[in-house]
Order: sequence, then structure tokens, then C-alpha cells
Amino acid sequence: MIKTIFITGASSGIGKVTAKFFQAKGWNVIATMRNPEKETELTLLDNVTLLSLDVTNFEQVKSTVAKAVSLGNIDVVLNNAGYGTVGALEGTTDSEIEQVLNTNLLGVIRLTKEFIPHFRENRSGLFITISSIGGLVAYPFFSLYHATKWAVEGWTESMAFELNQLGIQIKTIQPGPTKTDFVGRSLVIPEHSAYDEMFDSFKKMFFSDEVINSLAPAETVSEVIYEAATDGKNQLRYLVGEVANGDYNKRLELGAEEFHQELDKVFFPK
Repeated sequence: MIKTIFITGASSGIGKVTAKFFQAKGWNVIATMRNPEKETELTLLDNVTLLSLDVTNFEQVKSTVAKAVSLGNIDVVLNNAGYGTVGALEGTTDSEIEQVLNTNLLGVIRLTKEFIPHFRENRSGLFITISSIGGLVAYPFFSLYHATKWAVEGWTESMAFELNQLGIQIKTIQPGPTKTDFVGRSLVIPEHSAYDEMFDSFKKMFFSDEVINSLAPAETVSEVIYEAATDGKNQLRYLVGEVANGDYNKRLELGAEEFHQELDKVFFPK
């Protein structure tokens, strides 16, 4: 029987590549995005259905989930929609704070909540959320992004207790730096003059040409998502790439305090 995956944020980056990846593996794909009328690639593929969805519009979350479920059984829900924000907290506006929380955290929670009855009735199903190595490790100037991703990790771990009893699995994926729109149109950079010197030092490390050019392709994340969707393992987390695995293992080895002190010296050498 052909399986079906529901994907949020499928207009670009990891979401779009993953929609193509699963379609090529013979899955039915329900690809959602804010403006499906602008999509030109996924519309050409067999067994791909496009639906309109802005995960911050909670009424639309309900109606789109209802429409998706009406099309047939759904096996996997991929919470992918999200974006990054990097900069000093003091430079952010209230609307920027609300937007990142609504998209990266509340959108994930509410979409998952709407799908639970469908999975519960089937006593099967899998939720996968694209988290980040930034859900396990913290870097300078990413406080709001970390707030959402660390929250997703804790929320997922707790949800696993109640969902697993119903035959439902829930997992997270932790990519390291990846070639997506994260450093393009999906990145918000609040500014504040008091932090210019610090932020310049940070950018030399984090946004250098060397780092940007060495980013792993989004396909590497899709491969791990597919693994998580098909391996049948009761596993919570899947790290992706050398940076994610290296930083997380180093944090575990050194402990949170010493790891934090080491990063401080790297980003802000005295």
C-alpha cells in the first residue's frame, strides 16, 4: 500500500527537496505552503498534492488538516515550516518575537494537535519535526531561534510518552548548517548599535565564505528524514552532519558549562 507524507513549508529548502525525495521513493506527498499558486516544480510530479497552509494561521491549520485527512490515510506528518533569526535580543521588535514563536513552535504544536485524532483512530502514524543542532546546543545571537528549537525538543520528548501508548511515534531531526534559505530570505537579522562590534566578530565566524561554501546540501537532511520515517525505530532524535554530531558530542563530553566557555573563546577571542 502506498504511504502518504504531509509536509509543511514545502515551497523551498528542506521541505521542497524532501517532497521530491519521498515522491521519488513512491510515496504520495501532500506538500503545503503559503502560496501554492506560485509553485512550478512540484506541480509537475505525479502523486503530489499541493495545499495552502500558513502554520501561523490557526484556523487554516484546522481546515487544511481536515482537507488532507479527507483525501485518505496519512502515515507521516513532517513539521518543517520555520525560519531563523539571528541578532541581539535587544534589537528585536515584539512582532519579530511573536512571529518566530508562532512559526517555529506554536505552529508545530497546533498542527500536531490537529493530526493526533487521525493517528489515534488508526493506532499508527509518525510525527517528525525539523529541529536543529540549535535545539541541543546554543550559539551566540540565536536566542530566539534556540528558544523555539529547545522548546520543540522538550515538547517532543514529553509528547512521546503519551503518543507511544497510542501506537503513535514522534521524532525530531537535528541538521547542522545546511544549504537552504536559512541564510537568505528565511533569515531575520535584528540590529542594535550597542552590539555591532560583537556581532561583527560573530559574523566572521558564522557567515564566512568558507562556512557558507561548505554547507551540506538539503538532500542530506531528506535522506535522514526518510530513514526516520521508515526504520521503525522508537528513536527520538536524528542528528545530521559532521557539525551537528561533533558539537553535540563535544557538549556531552565537556559538559554544558565548559562547552559554553570554549565557544565563547572561539567567537569572541580576547
